[in-house]
Amino acid sequence: MSKPQSLLITPKQFAERMLKFYDLHGRKDLPWQQNPTAYRVWVSEVMLQQTQVKTVIPYYEKFMASFPNVASLAAAATDDVLHHWQGLGYYSRARNLHKCAQQVVNDFAGEFPDNLEEMESLPGIGRSTAGAILSLAMGKPTPILDGNVKRVLARVFLVEGWYGQSAVAKHLWSLTEKYTPSSRTGQFNQAMMDLGASLCSRTKPHCQACPLSSHCLAFQQDKTAEYPHKKPKKIIPTKQAKLRLKINEKHQIQLEKRPPAGIWGGLWSLPEVEFDTKNVRLVDEFEHTFTHYKLQAQVVSVNSKTQLADNIHLEWHNISQLNKLAFPTPIKKFLFRYFQLNQPNKP
Repeated sequence: MSKPQSLLITPKQFAERMLKFYDLHGRKDLPWQQNPTAYRVWVSEVMLQQTQVKTVIPYYEKFMASFPNVASLAAAATDDVLHHWQGLGYYSRARNLHKCAQQVVNDFAGEFPDNLEEMESLPGIGRSTAGAILSLAMGKPTPILDGNVKRVLARVFLVEGWYGQSAVAKHLWSLTEKYTPSSRTGQFNQAMMDLGASLCSRTKPHCQACPLSSHCLAFQQDKTAEYPHKKPKKIIPTKQAKLRLKINEKHQIQLEKRPPAGIWGGLWSLPEVEFDTKNVRLVDEFEHTFTHYKLQAQVVSVNSKTQLADNIHLEWHNISQLNKLAFPTPIKKFLFRYFQLNQPNKP
């Protein structure tokens, strides 16, 4: 019985095909590819986690205009960093970005380390992000394994299982280590990301134009729709919350500064009412879906004696100045709609 064709492709052939694809079709005009310093590549890699390129670009350009280097980001106030991140979601990325910049300045004299071990020691930088920074900005022969690369490898080699499982991830890492060349590594990595983002897309891949199609088991067996395997579905629980709307005679609103860790960490929000109360007036309600649960929130107007959670940070803010604060998306939408404020232009 003959071996599957994908197993016959050598690392040299694999690299040659991908580098040719890069030369002919690779993206070379993205903002972070111009003067690709470790700082610029790092910020782009963090923004691109969970977010598409076309969405990231305007946010990236605005971020770079305000924080052009790691020193300026490290010196910035957390609120300012979160305000620039507003709209991208997954705010732990922004908090880790800020912490990481401070650690680079304090522990590495403002220069990103040039080795995998020290790079991975920085907040928010995992193995794939470290590999991207080292290869794209420093020319180091380090492989990557982002979502696009996982999809390409899972299809070419018909990798079984969801890649969030440790055994599957380990297998994919062994493949990317084997097939990543030691020369032109940055361009190879960019080609793999570009292929996954374009021809080898999640739905309706353009297999006929793919440089790896003749060696792709999923394509040969007409199984591209089945690979990579999806995450096993589970029921998402629903949580309910009452959020207090309180306005004073000075046309100010009382807001809570969320704790640094956890949901909406470091952002401004309406304080949560700890339990059911009497004399509640329902103002509005909304739903918002997080990764692990769905929030059903009611915005209520209640008397001043309503009990709130302990140890929360409350401040009064002028309603006319709300566009200067960083809010979670659903809170921002409610406030701007309720007070009929103009939404600030997106970057």
